[in-house]
Amino acid sequence: MDCSICSALPYILRPPRNTICGACYEGARSILNLTNKLDNNDKASDKQTNNPSSSSNSAKGFANTLKWVKEMKEMEEVLNEKISYLSGFAAAFRDQIHTDIQVQPGNNEPSIPAHRALLASRSSIFRNILDSDECKAPPINQTITLPELNHEELESLLEFLYSGNLPKEKVEKHVYSLSIAADKYEIPFLQKFCEHQMLGTLNSSNALDILEISDTCSNQSLKETALNYIVRNMEDVVFSARFDVFALKNPHLTVQITRASFMDIRNRRAGVN
Repeated sequence: MDCSICSALPYILRPPRNTICGACYEGARSILNLTNKLDNNDKASDKQTNNPSSSSNSAKGFANTLKWVKEMKEMEEVLNEKISYLSGFAAAFRDQIHTDIQVQPGNNEPSIPAHRALLASRSSIFRNILDSDECKAPPINQTITLPELNHEELESLLEFLYSGNLPKEKVEKHVYSLSIAADKYEIPFLQKFCEHQMLGTLNSSNALDILEISDTCSNQSLKETALNYIVRNMEDVVFSARFDVFALKNPHLTVQITRASFMDIRNRRAGVN
């Protein structure tokens, strides 16, 4: 069927010229459904916040969809400006402007200057530490120590606390240590950041590491995803050199892998029968 949307030369279509193919129809329906869903979420939010003046994107066709897209573009520009504005914190860290505390990594490596106020605002644990009697006094070169991190890991942690992001190479290198630090010091945004990174790179070579980290951090959803991946790729994972070391270090997780594998086999057999 000739389609007035995706045809290369719609102006030469045979009458009627307002017909569309199945693919374009389904695409249009999906766009409108997405707009309706987001609009309903906005309305529910407005009711909770008693905000009757917000704009409405009720589904009346593609005109409202286009309006919604323009609004999203304007919001994106505002958010980009806000991110640029807030990047001043990263500059203060990079240039060590008016720092007032030293953060010490483990193994007596060099400390890194930081700002008490920012540390306290990013982590309730840091705030409690800094509110303690020991840290209330203003001694010269006051220091707090994060013994589980080396100098590179600590630098990456602080860079994230100041900027909310990290270069790809630093994320890949330190994601496990950062995830543990995020859990220990209660930094939810960093926890989600690390979880997203681990889910996006999950494969046979790192599945055991991700399972171990998720168990350490009590991240149940990440743990289930890693465990399911291992069960689906048992041969690649179990016969790897990494598995022997993992099994000795984590017998309880090895038991869970074995049980999950047997459950998977039983379920598949029940499905066949």
